[in-house]
Amino acid sequence: MKEKIIGFFQDVYKEMSKVTWPKQKELRDSTAVVLAVCLVIAVFIYLVDTVVSQTLKGIF
Repeated sequence: MKEKIIGFFQDVYKEMSKVTWPKQKELRDSTAVVLAVCLVIAVFIYLVDTVVSQTLKGIF
């Protein structure tokens, strides 16, 4: 059991050394894109919810 655990962590170490980590600028740019898209989606959902709510209030 101990050998399996040690082997697992050795494999994790090997795989993590293959990872290409983003540079700080790339990470910052990607974060800005994600936040902008989240904001656009939130505004869209708010607008759709408002229109649907007002429509349903008008019907009932």
